[in-house]
Amino acid sequence: MRLLLDACVLYPTVMREVLLGCARAGLYAPRWSDRILEEWARATVKLGAEAEVFARAEIAALAGAFPDARVRYPEELERSFWLPDPDDIHVLAAAVAGHCDGIVTLNAKDFPGNLLAEEGLFRSDPDGLLMRLHDELPEVVAGVARATLAEANRLSPQPWTMRALMKKARLPRLGKRLAD
Repeated sequence: MRLLLDACVLYPTVMREVLLGCARAGLYAPRWSDRILEEWARATVKLGAEAEVFARAEIAALAGAFPDARVRYPEELERSFWLPDPDDIHVLAAAVAGHCDGIVTLNAKDFPGNLLAEEGLFRSDPDGLLMRLHDELPEVVAGVARATLAEANRLSPQPWTMRALMKKARLPRLGKRLAD
């Protein structure tokens, strides 16, 4: 399954780490465009110039980790589509050009299911996607989440529980399931 990851799910860090950990485990093939990656990098600016440098380093590392993930398309492809927010059309164009099955985004209102279905795509929020992946391969998703929790605890001055970390990462249902 090929899934286009919108910028809003690549930044924040914990959400990205869980999503990409599942991709590394072979549960799906991630896709993104240069513009999506640029949106991620620019979103970090509010944390300071250093954060953007780190984001760009992570973006460069992703190119090596997922060499097939980058989607390119001619600009005119964007004129073929309509979405409620014209600034999101590039995401749809990248998903179509990347032969994706779906778009993973937190932005449901700007990616109406009926418009995506016309292009053979579905929309999923990250929590819902990870819940479905957990239904299929619970050990794999739980292992990815445990590794993410361990890294968060290594880097953080305060200890995290699974449920609290996943809730902070906007993955509350996954956190609840993994904590039970």
